[in-house]
Amino acid sequence: MTTLSSILAGGLQGYILVALLLFLIGLGTVLCRRSILLQFMGVELMLNAANVALLAFARFRGGDVQGLVFYLFIIAVAACEASVGLGLVVGLYRHRHSTDTDRADALRQ
Repeated sequence: MTTLSSILAGGLQGYILVALLLFLIGLGTVLCRRSILLQFMGVELMLNAANVALLAFARFRGGDVQGLVFYLFIIAVAACEASVGLGLVVGLYRHRHSTDTDRADALRQ
């Protein structure tokens, strides 16, 4: 029987477990929170989970350069997503004085 400490000690399984936990925390944050800021933080956690899994597979495949290139692209996309998302949050707060997503749907008017 494997224990959590033996899984986290090394190997691909430990990295995948950490990536899965990060992704589930991010998904739970996106689905359960109403604040746009917290939802963007959840999306960032999910992107970081994908990065952890991608780098783990690249490392255990023998230091594959393609995995590192994809990692850099994901980091660039996450930075762009964060800047656009922050701009939307600031615009919403200026217009509605709240970052609640229930009030954001009223912007269609």
